[in-house]
Amino acid sequence: ASVILFVSLQPVEATDDAFWDQFWADTATSVQDVFALVPAAEIRAVREESPSNLATLCYKAVEKLVQGAESGCHTEKERQIVLNCCRLLTRILPYIFEDPDWRGFFWSTVPGAGRGGGDEDDENARPLAESLLLAVADLLFCPDFTVQSHRRSTVDTAEDIHSIDSCEYIWEAGVGFAHSPQPNYIHDLNRTELLKLLLTCFSEAMYLPPSSDSSNTNPWVQFFCSAENRHALPLFTSLLNVVCAYDPVGYGIPYNHLLFSDYREPLVEEAAQVLIVTLDYDSSTSSSPTVDGTTTGTAMDDVDPPGPDNLFVNYLSRIHREEDFQFILKGVARLLSNPLVQTYLPNSAKKIQFHQELLVLFWKLCDFNKKFLFFVLKSSDVLDILVPILYFLNDARADQSRVGLMHIGVFILLLLSGERNFGVRLNKPYSVRVPMDIPVFTGTHADLLIIVFHKIITSGHQRLQPLFDCLLTIVVNVSPYLKSLSMVAANKLLHLLEAFSTTWFLFSAVQNHHLVFFLLEVFNNIIQYQFDGNSNLVYAVIRKRNVFHQLANLPTDSQSIQKGLQRKKKTPEPISRTNSQDGVSMEGSRPAAPSGTLKTSLVATPGIDKLTEKSQVSEDGTMRSLEPESSQPPPEGNLPSAASDGEPWSAEASHPRRDRRRLSSASSSGQWTPTPDWLPLQTIMRLLQVLVPQVEKICIDKGLTDESEILKFLQHGTLVGLLPVPHPILIRKYQANSGTAMWFRTYMWGVIYLRNVDPPIWYDTDVKLFEIQRV
Repeated sequence: ASVILFVSLQPVEATDDAFWDQFWADTATSVQDVFALVPAAEIRAVREESPSNLATLCYKAVEKLVQGAESGCHTEKERQIVLNCCRLLTRILPYIFEDPDWRGFFWSTVPGAGRGGGDEDDENARPLAESLLLAVADLLFCPDFTVQSHRRSTVDTAEDIHSIDSCEYIWEAGVGFAHSPQPNYIHDLNRTELLKLLLTCFSEAMYLPPSSDSSNTNPWVQFFCSAENRHALPLFTSLLNVVCAYDPVGYGIPYNHLLFSDYREPLVEEAAQVLIVTLDYDSSTSSSPTVDGTTTGTAMDDVDPPGPDNLFVNYLSRIHREEDFQFILKGVARLLSNPLVQTYLPNSAKKIQFHQELLVLFWKLCDFNKKFLFFVLKSSDVLDILVPILYFLNDARADQSRVGLMHIGVFILLLLSGERNFGVRLNKPYSVRVPMDIPVFTGTHADLLIIVFHKIITSGHQRLQPLFDCLLTIVVNVSPYLKSLSMVAANKLLHLLEAFSTTWFLFSAVQNHHLVFFLLEVFNNIIQYQFDGNSNLVYAVIRKRNVFHQLANLPTDSQSIQKGLQRKKKTPEPISRTNSQDGVSMEGSRPAAPSGTLKTSLVATPGIDKLTEKSQVSEDGTMRSLEPESSQPPPEGNLPSAASDGEPWSAEASHPRRDRRRLSSASSSGQWTPTPDWLPLQTIMRLLQVLVPQVEKICIDKGLTDESEILKFLQHGTLVGLLPVPHPILIRKYQANSGTAMWFRTYMWGVIYLRNVDPPIWYDTDVKLFEIQRV
């Protein structure tokens, strides 16, 4: 019947009951059938040539959903009708969104469509979109359709859908709900179809080009997450609990995922996607909690500032019980670790595919709920999040189609690294062996982090270069707390310094010198604050002392600089911000599938100066924010500048800040020119001055050639009183901004677009938020 409607372009009357009853009652359909029966070309033809038919169809479909929600769907026939309407709207909505003339259609009221059969005024008729969203919310808590009925029901005592308290029907135990209902796969399937429709309603965002205007809220999400939706709280809780309680391995029987269909997984995926879309909220425009969980404001403000109007964001930010945090963290960590699980039988354990949605959810949790962030960092449980993220970063570094995954992993680590506890936790020994192609080492989680970062920088593909500043900022943030680096990690850091400090690299792009600054800051922090346990790093610095001497004598006249740049053309170097690394030492990371993997484009991320703000750590461990001295925008061509005041903090506490502004400058041509004393090398030069003669003397006196003896000597050495006054510890903390909010929006919808292939809801529609590209 649906095909007849689409082909017949003569008008169909909304009042033609016989036609419509037959139309909805088709039983043998699945969502895949609807997509096959209703081709894109036909939808567009009806939209252009008989718009009144399309309008009638949408109106009738919403009307049927509203009726189903009112009646409670007690019969099999009613349920079938509801599901068919659901599938048809899921099919048609993207074609309504792609046409700007139609986009407002669902927000208009249909004349004469008042609930009382057209007698009442049109004034109080709801827009179609609102009726649709409220009906879907009601249907998600419909006894015997999507939730277990609590009555021992005979037909006459069937529960009235308007009198039930949906908080008693939350889908899964967890946050705020202790009772775990009997699993029912039919209910799971029905919920999944309704959530798919909900996600399609929210996807209007895909058809608008990216804009930095944060007031651009999605009207569908805004209404659904408002107080108008009486199911907002139980639905938020249901979605969160279903995701966090899911255990893909189940009873741990090998290959059980091949023997039994898992009806929960599609629901969990859909729930995760709906959840992150409802949480798409720009926190940089609202008051956000500060470190102790209070909001930034004066003592005169109300104790509890009103939260955002988006109730899902509001509820998320107000979760506070330790056991709830534990449940969420354990669930997310279990799911993120799932792809890393090694079994002796190949493919015997189920591997989930929705890790990107989980990372977005984890980001939202930490961003909107500071108490959750501190809970995560309070114990070494944070490492259960860190290790999977490092695994994904290492695995995706050669795959152009997974640039977004690389970014979100790095953003999460940047957010965590702004807190002292993260650096402290990294000192825990790394003993679990995750399948990663990295050098074997004995050491801590900090070593693992540095080794993986080195791998990304030296053998990732070219599109990751904007992340180099972020990766090194993370290492700088944790460096004052690293008690003992392994020799492997220490050598990796020095290899990066060697590569970044060659003349050609320093001068080939205006911001490249920031990378050298960050690395020197790492060495300075460790030497000043953690000298005692770090003999490996000190030994590596002594061995590579020529790198520091070369840096100290870097040419500053343009002739020598040009010579250095010329030399580059003859000898290819290990790292480049401008030359593609594809194909070089990419072993072990999985490149994109050769068949032409689809990927979605992303908006550019803000430079590190916009992403972070600087905080100074005081003696007592508290942080105070350092205001940038001038709020002038950086000169063009110098966008990803390393810090808000032109240069990162240098270790030379003796330099007044304003003098240091002269140490290096970006000239108007976009070429960076150093001035003679531009680098914070004082601490390292002092260390070399004291220790190199001592080490040389021992080697000669004792005829030593053995590293271990030298390391033993360095372990017992001290530089107390010999180094310059320790510089204050400086942390660059992530700060919310509209640039990253927009990045998250395009990334999130890109993931959802690519992951929904069966049925392909948005495929081949005119999406504007991103471009679809073949890798």
